[in-house]
Amino acid sequence: MTIAASTAALQALPLEQLRRRTSTKWRSYPDDVLPLFVAETDFPLADPITERLRAAIELGDTGYTPPDPGLRDAFAAFAQRRFGWSVQPARIRSTCDVMMGVVEILRAVLTPGDRVIVAPPVYPPFFDCVEEAGGVVERVPLLDVDGSWILDLEGIERALADGARAVLLCNPHNPTGTVHSRAVLARLAELAAAHGAVVVSDEIHAPLVQPGVDYTPFLAASPLAGEVGYTVTSASKAYNLAGLKCAVMVTASEQTAAVVHALPPEVEWRTGLFGAMAAVAAWDPASDAWLDALLVALDENRRLLGRLLAEHIPGARYRLPDAGYLAWVDLSHLGWGDDPAGRILREARVALNRGPTFGDEGNGHVRINLGCAPEVLTEAVLRIAALVQR
Repeated sequence: MTIAASTAALQALPLEQLRRRTSTKWRSYPDDVLPLFVAETDFPLADPITERLRAAIELGDTGYTPPDPGLRDAFAAFAQRRFGWSVQPARIRSTCDVMMGVVEILRAVLTPGDRVIVAPPVYPPFFDCVEEAGGVVERVPLLDVDGSWILDLEGIERALADGARAVLLCNPHNPTGTVHSRAVLARLAELAAAHGAVVVSDEIHAPLVQPGVDYTPFLAASPLAGEVGYTVTSASKAYNLAGLKCAVMVTASEQTAAVVHALPPEVEWRTGLFGAMAAVAAWDPASDAWLDALLVALDENRRLLGRLLAEHIPGARYRLPDAGYLAWVDLSHLGWGDDPAGRILREARVALNRGPTFGDEGNGHVRINLGCAPEVLTEAVLRIAALVQR
């Protein structure tokens, strides 16, 4: 996937307009706090999404979600166009959100008490959803090798050999923004197959992979990956649709498709009608230009953050993320303890995600949301820098 050099960056909405929103990002803290925590973005919706939802409101089209709201064909076309990934529409089912899909799949494939491998630092709900599904979390942390985060395949192999029954994968990885290579994913599939385990891959950040980064959906990594894997994804992160509630569960083999199709009907009934409408509009080619402009804006911000940290908070450890709008920053050198976000909120009035919630590997870290105006990101770093200089 490439973006034309002439593509202009998408512009974030002004703060005075954003503060009229009623979502978590804008209602969790007073107005003197800059909210750069939860994964919501500050950009206007893509026009096709706005038009589709406006038409539904005008019609009073607010009933139950139909059996086929167009999600299957829309996602299959999007996956082919953006990732070169061939998905069979018949092997797609929808649900409320990605974590619900993960829980339902794990519940279907696990026996209560089975261990599920996660790779911290990782999205905090991973720990909770494994327990909700009746599993037990088995932590195999990411490895820091030559300046890159990678899956610890040897550690995963040991855990599988010791009886773990599933791997809960984040691809791209949250919070580091890492895109796992095809070779690594193919090897993970081999390990899972060798030990009779499955891989459930959360790929919600996939549309946000930066141009020039080679992204591979897990199910496309190898024929074996298609046999052992399940993908759960959504338009919600890239297009800022989390409140509308829609995700898809994707499979690539008869056996895994049978598992997903055997899930209770209520799993699919939980799909929000507005979520389905918005996702279909998001995955339509008419929204591609908006997505490309968003990626330009995020690229500019991820590089801006690097410059700001180098100038104003030297010693902060930050790596340019391959994907997404979430930056993982090590502030251990400041000596502010395991949870520097707490002091930053209290004294600098900037809300960041707390590193320790991503696992012990997050001690001393913060996660910064880059999905905002450059001026907001700059102000946030300058506030933290002023705290450092006290």
